[in-house]
This record gives sequence, structure tokens and C-alpha cells, in this order.
Amino acid sequence: MPETIEQPRPLVLGSTSRYRRELLARLGLPFEVTAPATDETPLPGEAPRALALRLALAKARAVAAQHPGAVVIGSDQVADLDGQPLGKPGNHERATAQLRRMSGKTVIFQTALAVVCQATGFEQVDLAAVCVRFRALSDAEIERYLQAEQPYDCAGSAKSEGLGIALLDAIDSDDPTALIGLPLIRTCRMLRAAGLVLP
Repeated sequence: MPETIEQPRPLVLGSTSRYRRELLARLGLPFEVTAPATDETPLPGEAPRALALRLALAKARAVAAQHPGAVVIGSDQVADLDGQPLGKPGNHERATAQLRRMSGKTVIFQTALAVVCQATGFEQVDLAAVCVRFRALSDAEIERYLQAEQPYDCAGSAKSEGLGIALLDAIDSDDPTALIGLPLIRTCRMLRAAGLVLP
């Protein structure tokens, strides 16, 4: 029977994203999920990088206020096309427009991560920027892809972990899960710094 390690504090994921929940589960740590009540509206003139960092920290702080003894993870991803933020499309028409805009271009997916523990005063924020080069896409390719995968809840309208990989020429990242929504290398580093024990 494997040895069980007592974690010093509960772990809470401050996110409604099923993708982040699935990624965090890979670490084998018990955790709860709490939806952060955070307004995600960009501030006037706010750069995508700054928006992602601000929202990740705001989400972690909002959930930490509800769970002051826990270690809380907040994360946010903003697709950055020529300095303009692209959010989750929400529907077919907006997803089509996003993919047309990204066709043949490099998009930087700014994936921000924050870990907060109110009880100890711990707070760290980091960013994993992922450069994604899209192929030149025809309208027919875009339509076939959207009908097949319906990625309307993903920033940038494409799931690299699914059929969306066929839309791409290259991905450049130092944290492989960042593009899916939670950079696990950075997450592990920050959870260790917050006092949790990982394998």
C-alpha cells in the first residue's frame, strides 16, 4: 500500500474550467474547486499579458478570501494577436472570425498563474507565454474544424490537445500544458514554495 503524505493545507482550484481541473488532477493531489466571482472585463488599453496576470491574481485572491486556510490556484489565459486580446468566442460566428484573423499568423497565448494562501501571506504570480503559429486556413478548413470540435469555450477558438493541432504550424513553449490552460511545471514549483508536498 503506497505511503500517504499528509498535506499541510487544503488545495483549492479557483476556476470553472474543466480543462484546468483535468490538468490539476494529473498531480494526484486532493483539491476542491470553487468558482471565482471575478469580472473579466479588460481595462481600457490593458495589454493581454497584463490582463492575464491581473485576472489570475484576482481569481486566486477572491477564492482565498472564501478559503483563508487553503492554498489557492488562480489562472487565466488571454490569446494575444498583435497586442489585441482574444477571449473565448462563445459561439460559432465569433470563433469563425477569430480563426480567420489568426490564419497565417503567430498568436501568443498568455497563460497566467497565481498561487495565494491568505493564512500564511503567500502570494506568487507567474506567466507562461506560448507562441503558436497558425497555418494559412481556408474558410472550408475553419468550418470543418468548428463543426467537429466546437471549441467555443477556448481562448482563440482552437484546442491544441484535440483536432485543433491540425490548424497549427508550430508551438513554442517551456511549459507543455500552458496552452491547455494551466502551466503544470510552474504550478508544481509554486505549490512547493507554498508548502505543499509533491512527488
